[in-house]
Amino acid sequence: MYDLAEITIRSISVEPMDNNVYLLTSKSSGDQVLIDAANEADAVLDLIETGKNDSPAARLVLIATTHSHHDHVQALGKVHQVTQARTAAGSEDAAELPIPTDVLLEHGDVGQFDGFSLEAIKLRGHTPGSVAFLYRDPHGPAHLFSGDSLFPGGLGNTQQDPERFQSLYEDVVSRVFDVLDDDTVVHPGHGASTTLGAERPHLQEWKARGW
Repeated sequence: MYDLAEITIRSISVEPMDNNVYLLTSKSSGDQVLIDAANEADAVLDLIETGKNDSPAARLVLIATTHSHHDHVQALGKVHQVTQARTAAGSEDAAELPIPTDVLLEHGDVGQFDGFSLEAIKLRGHTPGSVAFLYRDPHGPAHLFSGDSLFPGGLGNTQQDPERFQSLYEDVVSRVFDVLDDDTVVHPGHGASTTLGAERPHLQEWKARGW
């Protein structure tokens, strides 16, 4: 858990592909955003309940989906049914999701919640509408929820398609590395977190190998 000044960030990993599910909870209002209702709906709902440790008024106001791949959305229907939270996803990926999407995200959109905001950063290539979500902590490093577009050690899978890789590489460089500080914490869709500073020295290596 990241216990920040204005929000907490909690996460769990769910089977069978060890997907990360993230929950952001405002300490002042209780507004919550869930990023990727991947699987194990009951575990995800339990995670949402833990937000009441931060605010008695905790309630889920948005389920944000980083991209449309099946392993990231298997609990989306049930979590939405139980919570009735609004849903958001990249505009190009929304048609592939199991339930309708309330908010179709474009690059640069900002979601304003009571106590914090999140920016949508399109990182096109892993899927056409892949979105990363950025929380700019006014008291410390930013936090980037990168889905399957950026991991420790490289970019997301583009199925050895040179055009898709080039698209993802250019977006990650121009929209992430060129504008965010090295202490930005990257929370990927699978596996451990990293920082931009740890990954930056390897950008040319990634470009040369094409994945």
